[in-house]
Amino acid sequence: MSQNHKAALLIIDMINNFQFGYGPELAEKAAAIAKPLSQLKKLAVSRGIPVIYINDHYELWQANLEKIMKKCRNPLSAPVMEAIAPGDDDYFLIKPKHSAFYGTALNTLLYHLKVDTLILTGLAGNICVLFTANDAYMRGYSLIVPPDTMASVSEEDEQYALRMMENVLKAKVEPSDQIKL
Repeated sequence: MSQNHKAALLIIDMINNFQFGYGPELAEKAAAIAKPLSQLKKLAVSRGIPVIYINDHYELWQANLEKIMKKCRNPLSAPVMEAIAPGDDDYFLIKPKHSAFYGTALNTLLYHLKVDTLILTGLAGNICVLFTANDAYMRGYSLIVPPDTMASVSEEDEQYALRMMENVLKAKVEPSDQIKL
């Protein structure tokens, strides 16, 4: 990434209770991406790149990280949440729908931070990450999507989402350990 660009790392819906029909499968895939995502987050923090968690509200409707983590903690979610828990300097927003932009202060926060490039990670790649990528593209952000830090329930849906982000939304799709921050 050139000196003229400022990135932010978005971590979407990784604080999750996995208490839905395909939750156990998604929890397993979330556990698999937790380590590369944690390593990417450490690199971002070391380079002064803001880390922004955007999460479902779980009917609490409060951007209260502790309450949401407590509500989501269970045997399926605990390993994932422990691996990627937000730090004191990370940002935390709740979202009412699939896109991290819809009904949130994300765009205002990114403007305040002077960010023009988003590194999109999290769950589910074919829903919330893809919808966020679409809204980011429509707002003029450059996109980077490391597939090893994104998970969807089905591999077919994940590959479709990655193709859409790369071909339509002009995202750079590359493994997290190849991103130049």
